[in-house]
Amino acid sequence: VLYRLTAGRERRIKKKGNEDKYMISSKQRSFLRGLAQTTDPTVYIGKQGLTENIIKEIETGLTCRELVKVKIQEGCTLNPKETANLIADRLEAEFVQAIGRKFTLYRESKDNKQIELPRK
Repeated sequence: VLYRLTAGRERRIKKKGNEDKYMISSKQRSFLRGLAQTTDPTVYIGKQGLTENIIKEIETGLTCRELVKVKIQEGCTLNPKETANLIADRLEAEFVQAIGRKFTLYRESKDNKQIELPRK
C-alpha cells in the first residue's frame, strides 16, 4: 500500500504491476457517504479505547454489512480520523468519511455482497 498526496489530501493506492489503482474512486466514496448518512452507528468505542473486541466487532460488521459506522464516545480521547485509518489498514477496509466523533468504513464482502458501487 502506497500513499499519494492529491490536492492536499493523502490517498491510499494499491500497486498492481506497473499501474497504480485506487481502492475506491471519489464517485464511489460519495455514493457510500450517501448510504452512511441514514445509517446509525453500529459500533461504539468507549473510554477503554480501541480493544481487540472492538476490532472483532468491526470485522464482523464489515463481513455482514460491508458498511460500518463507528462512534467514539465522549469519554474516549482517540482522534476519529487517526483511529479510522488505523482500523482500515488493519482490516484492509476503506476509510469513507469522518464527521465529528463518527467515522465510516467500507470493505467489499466476498460472500455477502449487498452494496453495488457505481463504476469508476
